[in-house]
Amino acid sequence: MADSQAKHAKQDVESGANGGGPLAQVALRFTAFTEKWLPDAFGFVLVGTFVVLLFGLVTGEPLLKRPDDPAATKGFGLVDAWGLGFWSLITFTLQMVMIIIGGYAVATSRPVARLIARLARIPQRPRTAVAFVAAVAMLASYLNWAFSLVFAAILAREVARNVPKADYRALGAMAFLGLGTVWAQGLSGSAALQVASASSSPAPVQEVIKASGHASGLIPLSDTIFTWQAVLATLVVYVVGVGMAWIIAPGEDKSRTAEHLGIELRPLVGRGSAYNGQREESEIRRPGDWLEHSPLFSLLIVLLGAVYLVRYFSGKNFFSALDLNTVNLILFLLALLLHWRPWRMARAVRDGAPAAAGVLLQFPLYGGIFGMIAYTGISARLAGWLVQASNQFLFPPLVAIYSCILGIFVPSGGSKWVIEAPYVLQAANELKVDAGWMVVVYDLGEASANLLQPFWMLPTLAILGLKARDIMGYTFTMFLACFPAALIAVTLLAPHVTG
Repeated sequence: MADSQAKHAKQDVESGANGGGPLAQVALRFTAFTEKWLPDAFGFVLVGTFVVLLFGLVTGEPLLKRPDDPAATKGFGLVDAWGLGFWSLITFTLQMVMIIIGGYAVATSRPVARLIARLARIPQRPRTAVAFVAAVAMLASYLNWAFSLVFAAILAREVARNVPKADYRALGAMAFLGLGTVWAQGLSGSAALQVASASSSPAPVQEVIKASGHASGLIPLSDTIFTWQAVLATLVVYVVGVGMAWIIAPGEDKSRTAEHLGIELRPLVGRGSAYNGQREESEIRRPGDWLEHSPLFSLLIVLLGAVYLVRYFSGKNFFSALDLNTVNLILFLLALLLHWRPWRMARAVRDGAPAAAGVLLQFPLYGGIFGMIAYTGISARLAGWLVQASNQFLFPPLVAIYSCILGIFVPSGGSKWVIEAPYVLQAANELKVDAGWMVVVYDLGEASANLLQPFWMLPTLAILGLKARDIMGYTFTMFLACFPAALIAVTLLAPHVTG
């Protein structure tokens, strides 16, 4: 299968363009390379583990040292740090599994499926279809990154069914684009939400923030993602992303469709539907069947959850109080309501569970990588190099580059920010750069890293039936445009930010 894909990709590049320009050729060449040489997402994390291990050894980290205090979080040798970190993301792993399944259940409910089906009929041509999926995916991720992973993937499948000549790999890459561009600047951006909430921001981070001039130790969203500079930088990246998606979409004669890839695309609604067209299991043959088909208890659970959420958010800033647990609860209640009958909800969860398999397998290994960076001196050493090489003008773009590079190996924005925030914000204070702006800059770099590694792609890939190597040629091409746009924006806008 891989040899066949590589052969087709090579033919794509050599066949000449029908409406595909030089950048489309570049994207196809990158895709041909990734299809041939890039391992699957699991192979990527296996290799990444030893890249970080070797980097630690080269930079002087001990392999087997352990501190005198077993409870200490610094000074571990690389092996012990890996073991300590291996299960450090276990809560986050379950949260992500629930988000994937919950998002899938919402997106495949009849009302949302009909909405997706209508949206999918808007683009009529292959190139427009690719740009359209990119635009919707980025908008969805700005609203909520977790839901966008599933919503955009299902939209891409339906668009591919309605525009059969569109390149399925390009559609898949664009379905993921929001996670590589604007998500962290949106309403669910983890770093911005953390520094705005006393319960989420660790004490050392709050102390550094106080030193920057924020007496409360917190940075409100009005000083991070809702500043006009942040909105403008996000808009620049959004426009560049949509424009590049349109430019790099292959011509019809070079497109690899879902049919070429052996992927069956069943309609979302109507006859033959994969999600909602199944025949109703409405024949109640025994009294116990009534519970599965009656919406009564579904509605009671929704009511129970709604009352809790009202009480939870009462008197709080909504965006600061919104975390992964509340997002998951909202998705669960919404899915239960939209599916109406318990048996439909159960079916949706069963069908969505395979999409979480990659997360269950790979997140512990990413936790090990996280441990080697967080519980040794690697993190502080990287930050020290950053400060030494910087000045007030260069600090924002260097932080974005630093965040992007580290994000390739520790693709967990919230966890990574907690570790790096004291160093980054302290350096910002010394260089007299606004702390709120550095949150924006850090997030833009963090998001860009997702275009270079497959950690967050797993749910999208599972729904689309693709491999990481199928889309990473396109995501890398998007990185070459979107990341420089972000760097230019944060550099030029920094002088206009006042702390």
